[in-house]
Amino acid sequence: MSVYTASVHKQVVYDQVAPRVLRTALAFAISLFFIWGLAYGLLDVLNKHFQDTLHVGTAQSTWLQIAYFGAYLLVSLPAGFLLQRVGYKIGILIGLMVTALGALLFIPSASLGQFLPFVLSMFVLASGLACLETAADSYVNVLGPPELASRRLNLAQSFNGLGTFIGPLIGGSLFFKGTAAGEGAHDNVQLIYAIIGVAIAVFAMVVGRAHLPEIAEPEHASDGADGRPLYQHRHFVLGVLTQAIYIGAQVGCGALFVNVAIDTWAGLDAQGAAYLLSLALVLFMAGRFVATALLGRVSPRVLLTLFAVINVALSLVVAAGFDRVSLIAMIAVFFFMSTMFPTIFALGVQGLGPNTKRGASMMVMAIGGGVVLPYPMGLIAEAYGFPAAYLLPALGFVAVALYGARGARYSA
Repeated sequence: MSVYTASVHKQVVYDQVAPRVLRTALAFAISLFFIWGLAYGLLDVLNKHFQDTLHVGTAQSTWLQIAYFGAYLLVSLPAGFLLQRVGYKIGILIGLMVTALGALLFIPSASLGQFLPFVLSMFVLASGLACLETAADSYVNVLGPPELASRRLNLAQSFNGLGTFIGPLIGGSLFFKGTAAGEGAHDNVQLIYAIIGVAIAVFAMVVGRAHLPEIAEPEHASDGADGRPLYQHRHFVLGVLTQAIYIGAQVGCGALFVNVAIDTWAGLDAQGAAYLLSLALVLFMAGRFVATALLGRVSPRVLLTLFAVINVALSLVVAAGFDRVSLIAMIAVFFFMSTMFPTIFALGVQGLGPNTKRGASMMVMAIGGGVVLPYPMGLIAEAYGFPAAYLLPALGFVAVALYGARGARYSA
């Protein structure tokens, strides 16, 4: 029986849709990747900004990351069920409106000038992003031939990388202008999120008028799936676990980037470190374009394993705390992280048939793994120095390498 019970649109298979319509739908989906990339790019710079203006400790400041990724943990699965009921377009619109609300909540939070309201606003914003990502990841996955899903996701995630690059540039330029606590310390935070909230609301109106076809999973349409429940798909279960571990590593790398940069490069200030984070995220974006090209020649499993092994080595160099060398290695880590999320996602949901939407929502829920590492990394940083905290991401990349080498094997 289909789990898709009340779609507002008739479902069609991708090859029954005109290529121009598919390209338009893909373009709208890719734009969503940019939105949550921008939100995430601002997050790590906010972390350091609040350390300076609100005098919160390193570990305490990671509650921003816990709120952001905790929303994914709590909201993604309900968002997946909602997606099954209302379809891709309505799911995207709901996600956009909740995201806009969360951004606008930064206005009263900045007026209050306390850390907790910012954390709560971040949770609301990320709840909307969780809805968006659940819809967009699974939508891109079905907007074409299944064997090219990994390439489409890597391409879409490249524009997510563009957003994460622009975020630190904005934050570095504006958040650290007069970071002393006091009146006006959060004016620029208030302004940026007000603009983001209004822009997303306007974009939601554009999406509301667009034609986004409701695409059925090919296996569902042809009754080709084997009908097994999700938990019996070993590659899927291991994929969700690996995704959670990877996201924890990625979030931890970003959350302490500014601190590690300052610690390993004498004379570097917070604004300069924020610009270096943007450089790292340029490499992150470039890595996704490179991976998209490589996936035409190399299997997703091989590429995932290779990039993960390289990042284990780089993370250990960062943890050693070498002057300048560790900072260079930390920047390089972002390039090799680039393909991990979309490739794990595509490998994990392959062959799920009518369970693809539910499987995709659980893959997005795994982004909640971002709550796991930032706080213990903060504690390690306070006890042993910022570079030492990178030992935890190194372990996470070991898990990714093992999934690529063995766990992602799929048998129909």
